[in-house]
Amino acid sequence: MAGERKFNPGMSLAGAVDLEALKHQVKAEPGQAGGAPAAGGYVVDTTESTFQAMVQTSSTFPILMFLWVPTDDRLFPMARALADAVNAMNGQIQLSRIDIASNPQIAQALQVQGAPALIALIGGRPMPLLQGLVSDEELAQIGEQVLPRIVQLAQQAGVTGTVPYSGDPDAVEGDGDGGSAASPVSVVPPEHQEAYQLAQAGDYAGAAAAYEKVLEADPNDALAAREHAKALLLARSGSADVRVVRAAAADRPDDVEAQLAVADVDMIGGQIQDAFDRLLDFVAAGHKADIEPVRQRLLEYFTIPEPADPRLAAARRRLATLMY
Repeated sequence: MAGERKFNPGMSLAGAVDLEALKHQVKAEPGQAGGAPAAGGYVVDTTESTFQAMVQTSSTFPILMFLWVPTDDRLFPMARALADAVNAMNGQIQLSRIDIASNPQIAQALQVQGAPALIALIGGRPMPLLQGLVSDEELAQIGEQVLPRIVQLAQQAGVTGTVPYSGDPDAVEGDGDGGSAASPVSVVPPEHQEAYQLAQAGDYAGAAAAYEKVLEADPNDALAAREHAKALLLARSGSADVRVVRAAAADRPDDVEAQLAVADVDMIGGQIQDAFDRLLDFVAAGHKADIEPVRQRLLEYFTIPEPADPRLAAARRRLATLMY
């Protein structure tokens, strides 16, 4: 992938004033009328304070970094096309947008001379793809060929997790003239804001603690319970080396902690049935003494899928049977 890097004239990070960039500058914030497309879906905005967390997360799922300037309207079509392509892959890869004007240290660390630039990130290792404005043809090629190739490389490296979904970007962005309202499903409740922001920043332990406070105030808040479980899961195992975890579970089949760790990996990767079966099979294989930590972990997992998911009812029945 590194061989695909190409350098074209972009916007300078320092030196003479870029008159062309000034001519294309807009004042609207992303998501506002006339502004850049908003983040959402499988698209997030990364800053210097959340960059390290993003790098760690790339051990769970692959990331495409898009270094841009969100006030330059020349980059809006590219931002939209990349978001559409990434969102169409349903969590196989995340698009991380980095404003190099506001976060110059990231650009310097990645040795990027200007915007736009694309860099793939797998297991903390950056792979430069291209720099400079691209044609519609090249954008289509990125969506059709480059993104699937990044996912394939990630899978070969054992990075097979699923990207968390962060809401409908269209619900945030509106239709450009103020006529579209946000969907209630994608609106973050006010009492969840702190926890949500911590999760978006990659502070999953902090998010779990914040969601726990929400649940103390309202134990029946199903959304908080689900997000609390997801935050706990990612705080424990979000940056785990999948190959090491699976090898440990294979080497120590009677070790409950090793089995819990690999079940976490399954859940993060979207392999829900595998996670349920692994823990239930472990207890059924003669490890009744370890049923309490398994039960606690499964109860946490049970809050993550949709309540009507048939896998939940089956797993609950089997757990109840094993307990008696």
